[in-house]
Amino acid sequence: MNRREAVRNVAFLMGGALSATTIGVFLEGCNSTSTKANSSLFTADQQKLVTEVADIIIPTTSSPGAKAAGVGPFITMMIKDCYPDDAQKAFTKGLEDLEKQAKDEYKKSFMELTVPQRQELLGKLRDVTVAATKAEKEKIDQQKAPETTSILPKDKPKMEPRFFSIIRDLTLLGYFTSEVGATQAYAFVEIPGRYDGNVPLKPGQKVWS
Repeated sequence: MNRREAVRNVAFLMGGALSATTIGVFLEGCNSTSTKANSSLFTADQQKLVTEVADIIIPTTSSPGAKAAGVGPFITMMIKDCYPDDAQKAFTKGLEDLEKQAKDEYKKSFMELTVPQRQELLGKLRDVTVAATKAEKEKIDQQKAPETTSILPKDKPKMEPRFFSIIRDLTLLGYFTSEVGATQAYAFVEIPGRYDGNVPLKPGQKVWS
C-alpha cells in the first residue's frame, strides 16, 4: 500500500472527525482542479508557518510531534495536489489572516509568538470555525433539500472550505500515516501475532497502529 492509499483509508476511518471539504477530496479521488502552478501556491514563509501551526495542533509530548513527523510538507503537498481551487484560496487566505491576527493582537508575526500565544490564537480560530460551521449546517438543514442516500460530494450541499478545518484534518492525517505517528504515537508491533478485535487496553496504554 502506498502513502496516498494509506491516507485515504485513514480518512475514511476517521469519518466524522474530518471536515466536509476533506472528505469530499478523498471521495472524489484526490484530483485537484487547480489551474495554478503548484510551485507558486505557497511562499517559503507560508510553508514554515504551516509547519509551526501543525506542531501546535500535535505538539511533542511523550512522542514526537507534527514537526518531527514531517507533517508540514505533507500538508502543503496535499493542498497543492488534491484540493480544489476554492479550498486552496481559503487555505492561503487563512494563512494570511492568521499572520495578520498575530500582528494585530501581539504586534509580532506568528513565528515570533510564544507557544502559549500560538495556542491562544489557534484556540480562538478553532472556536470561530466551529461556530461558523455549525451555523452553515443549520442553514442547510433549514433549506430542506431533497434527501439522498448518495455519499458523493456532488450530491451533497456544498460546505464552505475553512482554513482551520483543513489544516486540522491534514495534520491528523499526515501525522497518523507517518512513520513517527504509526510507530511512536501508537503502539507498534512490526510482526504482529493473530488478529484479536477485542483486546482490552490498560489505563494510559497506546492504541495499536
